[in-house]
Amino acid sequence: MARFHDLEVTDIHKTIRDAVVVALKPAPGSEEAFAFTQGQYLTFRHDFDGEELRRSYSICAGLDDGVLRVGIKRVEGGAFSGFANEVLKVGDTLQAMPPMGSFHTPLDGELQRHYLGFAGGSGITPVLSILKTTLAREPKSRFTLVYANRGVSTIMFREELEDLKNLHMGRLNVIHILESDAQEIDLFTGLVTQEKCGELFRSWIDIEDVDIAFICGPEPMMLGIAAALRAHGMEDAQIKFELFASAQPGRLKRKVTPGDTASSANQASTAITLDGATQTITMGKDISILDAALQNAMDAPFACKAGVCSTCRCRVTEGEVEMVANHALEDYEVEKGYILSCQSYPLTDRVAVDYDQ
Repeated sequence: MARFHDLEVTDIHKTIRDAVVVALKPAPGSEEAFAFTQGQYLTFRHDFDGEELRRSYSICAGLDDGVLRVGIKRVEGGAFSGFANEVLKVGDTLQAMPPMGSFHTPLDGELQRHYLGFAGGSGITPVLSILKTTLAREPKSRFTLVYANRGVSTIMFREELEDLKNLHMGRLNVIHILESDAQEIDLFTGLVTQEKCGELFRSWIDIEDVDIAFICGPEPMMLGIAAALRAHGMEDAQIKFELFASAQPGRLKRKVTPGDTASSANQASTAITLDGATQTITMGKDISILDAALQNAMDAPFACKAGVCSTCRCRVTEGEVEMVANHALEDYEVEKGYILSCQSYPLTDRVAVDYDQ
């Protein structure tokens, strides 16, 4: 089971006014644990006045950069993002789990493919890692990036993207879509919607030539892009998602009548395997498996608790559960019994899950 390790901050620089890129060095002995795949993320934890806060941020470095870097954009009211942008300094130590996530596809230096990436705002961080690595390790492949921002001043990694275009001449095409700043071509102004994607596919991007598409950004934008890709012939297996926040509402607790709260009908015996040990707990069917584990002093992994990051992934080995939201697991993982424990609730009286698989 992944656990937190110390990382030394070796460099911090601003990519735009309200976003920083943080370079990190694993503590001696944990270097191998932080070998990453393009498109993965790190889950950090930090104590704020006695309260532990966990947040996940994508790695923005390519595999051949020789450094571990994450991009952190400040969010209004965000404790960790504000801390990273205002307080964090070189020489400080952060704690993070090893890299996680499946927002990538295997690369093959002999293949000649066309990749299409959509990024909105800070959603560029994993896509940058993917495109840098792809262009370096698949020299016959091309990459088209559609990057949406409010305006020119909010474009993260703008100079780095220009440098990559010059380095990989003719293999990287970047289309900037700006919400508020007018551009010479009207199509490149406004929001990235399903309709705008349709126009892009008709006049700028040959969607029939695209092999794999990556999408990372706000959920409404991602849903519109995915719908446009499917409408123009792409299969779900060709479309990869990474979502940082979800508009899905929280799960409503099941209604129970007075006197039924502690009845056996509303209880489940749940065996939880973690770090090679199995603990069986009695839990209500109206709380998530993750929350039940935490309430019983089990150090189950988690980060977002919104069904987005997959940090709390485990496998059901007995019984049935209801997973009310899933923005992280692939269909094949769900078919094999994997769930997001933060979004999963017992349906049967006996359930067993394994975090070690």
